[in-house]
Amino acid sequence: MTRKETIIGLIVGLITNGIGLFLAAHFLGKGDGFIQVIKTANAQGFIGKLISLGAILNLIAFFYFLRKKQDARARGVLIATILIAVLTFAFKFL
Repeated sequence: MTRKETIIGLIVGLITNGIGLFLAAHFLGKGDGFIQVIKTANAQGFIGKLISLGAILNLIAFFYFLRKKQDARARGVLIATILIAVLTFAFKFL
C-alpha cells in the first residue's frame, strides 16, 4: 500500500509542477504562448529557472498531504521535487 501511495504522490508532484510551470510561463511570458515562452527560455538559458519556479506548487501538495497524515504521498511529492531539482541541475550544466 505504501508503494502505491508514494507513486500517487509522485504523480501529483509532477502534475503540480507542470501546472506551476504553465502558470509561471503564462505570467512571465508577457502575452506569448506557452510553447514560445519555453522555446525562448531554452534559447536564452533560463529554462531551469522557469522549471524551478513551477516546482513551488509542490509545497502546497506536500504540506497538504502532511496535514492529512498521508506521509507516503508526501514522500512521493518530495521525490518529484528532487527529480525536478536534478533536471534543473542537468539543464544548467548540459
